[in-house]
Amino acid sequence: MAQLLSTDLTNRGLVLDPRSKLTLMLSIVFFTMGGVGSDIKAVILISKLLGLIPIILLLTAKQWKKTLAYGGAYAVLMLLSLELLPVLDGGIKIILSICCIGVLRFMPGLIMGAYILSSTTVSEFIAAFHRMHIPNQITIPLSVMFRFFPTVTEEMEAINSAMEMRDIRFFGKNAGKLIEYRLIPLLVCSVNIGQELSAAALTRGLCAEKNVQIYAT
Repeated sequence: MAQLLSTDLTNRGLVLDPRSKLTLMLSIVFFTMGGVGSDIKAVILISKLLGLIPIILLLTAKQWKKTLAYGGAYAVLMLLSLELLPVLDGGIKIILSICCIGVLRFMPGLIMGAYILSSTTVSEFIAAFHRMHIPNQITIPLSVMFRFFPTVTEEMEAINSAMEMRDIRFFGKNAGKLIEYRLIPLLVCSVNIGQELSAAALTRGLCAEKNVQIYAT
């Protein structure tokens, strides 16, 4: 999970402008997760094709494992929704419909967001927003959030590894302490990471309009 969210500058594949990436993600979310025009065949086809864009971008970045995992899951769920669901009836159909349709709507947007985080640096992000004349009150919090999720993911994996050594896990001897010993450290780390990233952004002068223009160039 940490590798999916961390920025890898060596294997970015097709280098797109951050504004193009955000436009693609908004389009994917608008059509797939929003269910816009779900009764129109052309819109349904467009939404399915938009769901393939993250797979193509991952292929260009040579991220083979992620491409197989996402592409395989997307293909299986799509096959189930088109072939199996019309045949079923009753409660099983309702449960599978909720699972398949829900995941199919959320998965493309989530994978596209993860691709943006893993292929875009903070400097590129700030420069793109500066060209769009986005105010600093929006750019600075988003730039902090840009590095927040990968850092929290790394901390979460470290906490999970430490707790597994103490057998604090599901079906373990100390399963009752799972929430206390994993959730509380994660919350504390999240607060500290947010404060540290905010302080780092302010220390670099991102709050000053003149420094933002220099940093963007």
